[in-house]
Amino acid sequence: MFDSRHIRTFHEVVRAGSYSAAARELGYTQPAITQQMKALERTVGSPLFIRVGRGMRLTEAGETLARHADTILSSISAAQAQMNAITRLRAGRVRVCAFPSANATLIPEAMARLAATHPGVRVDLLEGEPPDSLDRVVRGECDITLAFTYPGLREETPPELVEIPLMEDQLTVLLPSGHPLARRRAVKLAELSGERWIAGCLRCRANFLHECAEQGFAPDIAFTTDDNLVVQSMVAAGLGVAMMPGLVLSFLCHHKVTGRALEPASRRHVSAYVLREHLEIPATARVLEELKTVAGNRVGC
Repeated sequence: MFDSRHIRTFHEVVRAGSYSAAARELGYTQPAITQQMKALERTVGSPLFIRVGRGMRLTEAGETLARHADTILSSISAAQAQMNAITRLRAGRVRVCAFPSANATLIPEAMARLAATHPGVRVDLLEGEPPDSLDRVVRGECDITLAFTYPGLREETPPELVEIPLMEDQLTVLLPSGHPLARRRAVKLAELSGERWIAGCLRCRANFLHECAEQGFAPDIAFTTDDNLVVQSMVAAGLGVAMMPGLVLSFLCHHKVTGRALEPASRRHVSAYVLREHLEIPATARVLEELKTVAGNRVGC
């Protein structure tokens, strides 16, 4: 492996024409130049210069290295410039995977803040539900994943991941606007035991069944979909009611749908997950800070 310092010195010796001239240009002593060139020749395994009278000329190995020296030094300079840009947050790319309601709420706000302060940092957005979204971080398919857990369920997190708590998201019930209970500020889950239900993703559905069991009934699940907009459309059409996270109320699209808090109050925990070593990457750390700020404004949502 070449030492970049030796390549720079070699390049200056070739340009200046002698060790002494290179020493003056670089601010070294001539013996220091000689030592570096000897070390480079040991690395190459061949002499680079031969004496010709009072001067010197390049050997075949020296000529070959001289042809590549400019490219080597330019590549090193370019790499240094790019690394400086990344560490100083003028550049960088972060892959973020989040569940749909976070992608529709937390992510746009956090990315807007990031773009205002560090426009050179790019974010690739992916969508996924836990537990698969957690495995994607472990597999190296993303750098940060946003996922949720429910207090009443036992859910395992891969041991390689670090959890950064973001917020608690209060669960709500979506009702058709004409529903008799839509006039209330809060609705008891047990009062909806006779309704037809629209259920969501596997983890949300498991919690929904758990919550209903706690209230002493088994729900009639008529439809199942992971798409929040489809759930809203079905509720608006009178096909059922749905237990949904509070984040969904931020993009409630149908005027025929009403969201109401549930009693007893139930929440899910929303966190970001990363590999520990990614916490040291400036762009990743900055994205996490923006997510914490945005989520902090929604605590108790």
